[in-house]
Amino acid sequence: MTTEDIRRALVVRGGWDGHRPVTISDGFVPFLKERGFSVDTAEDLAVYEDADRLAATDLIVQCWSMGDITPEQSEGLAAAVRAGTGLAGWHGGIVDSFQDHGYHLLTGGAFVMHPPGFHDHTVHPLPERAGHPVVAGLDDFTVHTEQYWVLTDPHVDVLATTTFPAGELHDRPVVMPAVWTRTWGAGRIFVSTVGHKPDDFDVPEVRTLTERGLLWASRGR
Repeated sequence: MTTEDIRRALVVRGGWDGHRPVTISDGFVPFLKERGFSVDTAEDLAVYEDADRLAATDLIVQCWSMGDITPEQSEGLAAAVRAGTGLAGWHGGIVDSFQDHGYHLLTGGAFVMHPPGFHDHTVHPLPERAGHPVVAGLDDFTVHTEQYWVLTDPHVDVLATTTFPAGELHDRPVVMPAVWTRTWGAGRIFVSTVGHKPDDFDVPEVRTLTERGLLWASRGR
């Protein structure tokens, strides 16, 4: 493999430690290396102001929850993705990262709430998207974790959903996006709402679709 063949991944992690950003993101580093990536990590959002470093990166794996991003950092990230750098993440590390409208526009979704605690719920890969490489061959599966209620952009490509039963605030079941992709200029973005805790990724389907999502989002070589 030549230097030109090696893809570069940058793991950006931090924010609220309850989402275990280091532990969970470290769990994907061996996979990325096996797939031919060199992997660097950053634990400071100032990296999003380094245009040259981002331009040389094929995939940003973001695992940063409930943080503060500056306009310069948000714009730097969006510009890099627009130019072709991929962006991928899961759960609060990507949909509950920052209260920034430009960032929400980039990722195509924002966290609103989740019911208290963990509970069993089904993730339903959409049959009409069965040909997408992220969910190909996956059937419905059950997870025991937080279930995210999100607001999403109509421009996203929803690959899987989850359903909230009728409750006090909504009088009928609500189908909610759980996994989606989108494009932003020349870049690709992958988002999964599943992944609050490390053992969520012990569910084979969660691990599979997340790994596939990282590869799908990455800039090709």
